[in-house]
Amino acid sequence: MFSVEERDRVRRHVLDLAASDARVVAAAAVGGSAGGERDRWSDIDLTFGVADGVALDGVLGDWTREVESELDGIHLFDLPRQASIYRVFLLPGCLQVDLSFTPASEFGAYTPRFELLFGEAVAKPQLSEPSAHERLGLGVHHAVRARFCLERGRLWQAEYWITSMRDEALALACRRHGLETLYGRGRDRLPPDVLAPFEDALVRSVDAAELQRALTVGVDCLLREADEARSLANRVEPRLRELVA
Repeated sequence: MFSVEERDRVRRHVLDLAASDARVVAAAAVGGSAGGERDRWSDIDLTFGVADGVALDGVLGDWTREVESELDGIHLFDLPRQASIYRVFLLPGCLQVDLSFTPASEFGAYTPRFELLFGEAVAKPQLSEPSAHERLGLGVHHAVRARFCLERGRLWQAEYWITSMRDEALALACRRHGLETLYGRGRDRLPPDVLAPFEDALVRSVDAAELQRALTVGVDCLLREADEARSLANRVEPRLRELVA
C-alpha cells in the first residue's frame, strides 16, 4: 500500500503541474483532502479552475498523459457533473487520485469540504442531500422490489435491493444523529445501540429464507429510523408489514 510520504510526493507533483500550467487559474482540495481531515488512508482529491475559453478536454488529455507517464497512473473512469469533469486514477500502492476540472467562471464549492489553495472561487449553491421523506420513500421502493425479486426467484437481485434498502435506513439514522450520510461517512460514528439492529439486516447467504429474514429486519430498521418522516412512515407501515408477512 502507498505510504504517507509517497502520497505527499504525488500531491506536490500534481500541484506543481497546476502551478506551471497557465491554463489552470485556481485550485482547491475537496472531499476528505480538505480542511486537514486526511488520515493515513486518505486519497488525493483536487479540483482545478481552468481559464474560461480553454477546452477542458485539452487540459484533461495533457494531464492524463502526465499522470500516466510520470506517476504510473491508470485512468479508471470519468464523472461529468454540471460544468465539471472528474477523472479518477489509480497509482502504484493503490493510491487513488481524483482530479476535477471546471471553467473558472463556474469554479466554486458545492459542499463545505472545499479548501481553496490558490486563485479565486465563485459562490455556488450548496448541494442538498435527499430529505428524510425521500430517503424513506426510496427505502420503501427498494423493499417492494426486493420482495418481488424473491417471488421471481431472482435471489441475487433481491440481495441488491435489500442492501439498498438498508443503506437508506442507515442514512436516516445518520440524519437523526446529525452525521454525514454521503458515502456512509457517518455510519461508524453512530451509537452502538443504533448500529446493533442493522447487523441482523445483513444478508448472510443468497438463500430465499435468509433473504426474507434480512428483508423483514431491514424493514424494521427503516421504520424505526423514520422519525423525520413519521407521517409517511405511519401510512406505509401496514403495507410494509403485509409485504414481509
